Amino acid sequence: MATGGGGGASIGDGQASNFAQTGTGRNADGVSISNVAVAVIAAPPMALHREPAYNWQATKSTVKERFAFLFTNELLSDVRFVVGKGRLAQRIPAHKFVLAAGSAVFDAMFNGGMATTSAEIELPDVEPAAFLALLRFLYSDEVHIGPETVMTTLYTAKKYAVPALEAHCVEFLTKHLRADNAFMLLTQARLFDEPQLASLCLDTIDKSTADAINAEGFTDIDLDTLCAVLERDTLGIRESRLFSAVVRWADAECYRQQLPLTSENKQKVLGKALTLIRFPLMTVEEFAAGKQAHIGLTFITVFCSVTLNPKPRVDYIDRPRCCLRGKECSINRFQQVESRWGYSGTSDRIRWVETVW
Repeated sequence: MATGGGGGASIGDGQASNFAQTGTGRNADGVSISNVAVAVIAAPPMALHREPAYNWQATKSTVKERFAFLFTNELLSDVRFVVGKGRLAQRIPAHKFVLAAGSAVFDAMFNGGMATTSAEIELPDVEPAAFLALLRFLYSDEVHIGPETVMTTLYTAKKYAVPALEAHCVEFLTKHLRADNAFMLLTQARLFDEPQLASLCLDTIDKSTADAINAEGFTDIDLDTLCAVLERDTLGIRESRLFSAVVRWADAECYRQQLPLTSENKQKVLGKALTLIRFPLMTVEEFAAGKQAHIGLTFITVFCSVTLNPKPRVDYIDRPRCCLRGKECSINRFQQVESRWGYSGTSDRIRWVETVW
């Protein structure tokens, strides 16, 4: 029995998660689009046709109808796939000619220099529902995907180099992209190398940053994805609130790595992400009330960057994000303050920034 290989993204168990799941394996109730009615739905596995029908060709007037009749049909099949693992695995008959005509990977598998001669091929890393969706597309051009199967179908389409089905999956995800699933989809888009989908996710995060970082999926993202977001100048949120969310992510990462919640461990899991927090953008009040002590920051260095003017050189970025970009204005309560009480600070004033989005 041969084991089927393929091109495209290679991921471990559980990483080709369904669109209705997060990185921690939540069910469909945890995803915002799980209750959205869609035109394209996930179909249950079809019963396999085993009995040959005499003169069936006469009842099919087009090539599409004839090939669709052969979908999961034992009739004329010359290969079987064992898809999935353990008791959930399914044996699915197929036709080498149809598969080779629709996929370069299948063509190489059956007709290449190292073509398999096995009549049964194991695919333990592929979900049966996703593989059936792939075969249905190759046999009939029909697209059957939904919230529960879109991510596994995207993985399978990439593995077997069927870009047209990939495009349908990405289109489905794009239509159902929202702030509360943007981080989860961004992680998947980066995993599957879908730059267009990743860009749309980042745009959604920019526009609704507060909602995005408060979603459950935020703490499930990987470090590289977190850094890619923190590097952006276009996040629409105060730096203090962003930092609080990053601390939540560090807590979750320590839990995943089974590390005690200490300042040292939080700094360790954050790594370069910590330097991407723009502490100089915080006000004195925000800094004093924040969680910087929880991760062992050097208080004096950062505090000076917040309070002194001109500001000393620090390792943290001081470039404004979009929500703080604009002209700084101020109104003084008094035009002049006498130093009769030895006060050397600034006079009472109100400061604000005219925001430019």
